[in-house]
Amino acid sequence: MSESELQLVARRIRSFPDFPIPGVLFRDISPLLKDPDAFRASIRLLASHLKSTHGGKIDYIAGLDSRGFLFGPSLAQELGVGCVLIRKRGKLPGPTVSASYALEYGKAELEIQKDAIEPGQRVVIVDDLLATGGTMCAACELLNQLRAEVAECVSLVELTSLKGRERLGPIPFFSLLQYE
Repeated sequence: MSESELQLVARRIRSFPDFPIPGVLFRDISPLLKDPDAFRASIRLLASHLKSTHGGKIDYIAGLDSRGFLFGPSLAQELGVGCVLIRKRGKLPGPTVSASYALEYGKAELEIQKDAIEPGQRVVIVDDLLATGGTMCAACELLNQLRAEVAECVSLVELTSLKGRERLGPIPFFSLLQYE
């Protein structure tokens, strides 16, 4: 991994204490999205990891609603594969499958279209950030319902103190940046 590219990406993540609630240190990717060189570097770094880990054995990138949509299509293009969407409930037309997951204040559901993935296809899930892992786990469950193989989960940022990686069990996980 190119240290200078990684440093460029890291410099474009800013922190906001006590957002959205007191005690939370929010990691904001907005400056990264404003900087085309930093955004391009983040995509190159994620793609480089996936190429070295999986070679050409990825069929799709699955972007998680909503900030995973910012990285999914660009990452898929860099890898020469398609991108599928995993959305919040009620946002996709046609037949879907769903999985629910717990939130601090209740529960939510994710959906994917039933015909998005064929059984046995290898999929990498991408999101901007991994915190507790609930959303990523629900996405893995959705892909398992479609009998796809979750090759790996990746994110730009990982909040290590929340141990989301552990919730993924045996599914490989990679992040460019790690914060407590």
